[in-house]
Amino acid sequence: MRFAAAIAFVLALLATPTFAANVGFEEVRIANGTEPPLTVGIWYRTDAPVTGQTLARNAPVAGNGLSLIVMSHGGGGWYDSHADTAIALARAGFVAAAVSHAGDTFDDQTHVLELWRRPMQLRRLIDYMLTEWPGHAQLDRARIGAFGFSNGGFTVLVAAGGVPHLSAIAPYCRAHPDHDLCQALSHAGVDPGRIADVPASAWVADTRIRAAVIAAPAFGFTFGPEGLSGVRIPFQLWRAADDHHQPHPWYDEAVRANLPRPPEFHVIANAGHYDFLPPCNAHMTRATPALCTSAPGFDRPAFHERFNAEVVRFFDAKLR
Repeated sequence: MRFAAAIAFVLALLATPTFAANVGFEEVRIANGTEPPLTVGIWYRTDAPVTGQTLARNAPVAGNGLSLIVMSHGGGGWYDSHADTAIALARAGFVAAAVSHAGDTFDDQTHVLELWRRPMQLRRLIDYMLTEWPGHAQLDRARIGAFGFSNGGFTVLVAAGGVPHLSAIAPYCRAHPDHDLCQALSHAGVDPGRIADVPASAWVADTRIRAAVIAAPAFGFTFGPEGLSGVRIPFQLWRAADDHHQPHPWYDEAVRANLPRPPEFHVIANAGHYDFLPPCNAHMTRATPALCTSAPGFDRPAFHERFNAEVVRFFDAKLR
C-alpha cells in the first residue's frame, strides 16, 4: 500500500484495455448515508452491439440468475483499477461492480487510515446492486463473490468475517521501521501508536459473500488466527514473490497460515506488488516507471491473461 497522493493519483491514469466482446459498462453514484455518494463502475454481459473496440455504455444487461462479484481496489486507487479483471469476469457471464473507496482514492486521501470505512462501503455496494441497480432482478442473491487487491484484500478479509487488531501496527513498525508501511507512516508524520485498535463491532462482515479472491492483502499481520477464525468462505490468495512493498511473510503468508480453511494459493515468481495492476500504456510507463515497470523477464500482459482466467475459474467453481 502507499499513502503518497502523487503515487496514488497515477492509478487513475492507468490504461484500460478494450475488448471486442459484448461487455456493457456503466458508472453510477450511489447514496452513502450522510456522506457524499460513492462512485461505482459496473461491467456485465450485454447483447447490445459493441463498436470501435470499446465497451457498450449503459447497455441492457443480458441473462438471468447472474453471479455478482464486488471489487475493492488498493490504496489510492479507484473503481477502474482492475478493469481488465472486471471485463474478464463480465465476458464470462458475471456482473462485476467496483466501488471507489471514498477517503482512499487517487484524489482523496482524507480517511486513508480509517480502514473500517472500506468494508462498510463494500457492503453498501452489495446493498445497491441487490435492491436498487436497474438490473438487480437478474442477479442471483445466493451467488456473490468479492475481489480485492492490497488495501482491497484487507477489505475483503474483513467483509468475509476477519477482525484485525490495528494495535499490532505499532510493534510491527518498531521491529521493521524500514518496511514500506512504516516508512509511509513516518513520511506522513503519523505515529503508528496513534492507530489505535477499534471495537470488533466496527468491522462490518457481510455473510452474503460466498467466495473471495485477494491479491497481496495489506495489513495481513494484524489479523492472526483469532482474527481470522470467523472466516469460513473459500479463498483464492495471490502473492507476488518479489513484493517489496508488503514483504513476506508478514502479509499474504500471515493470512494464508491463519485462515481456518486453507486457501487456493498462488505465488508468482519474479512479480512485484504492482504487477497485479493492469499493464500500462507507453505514456504511463514513461511517466510512472515505479508502478508500470516489471522486473526483467516478467511479462505482465501474459501474467494478467493467466491471472484473470484463474480468477474466473475460481469464481465459476465456487459460485455456480
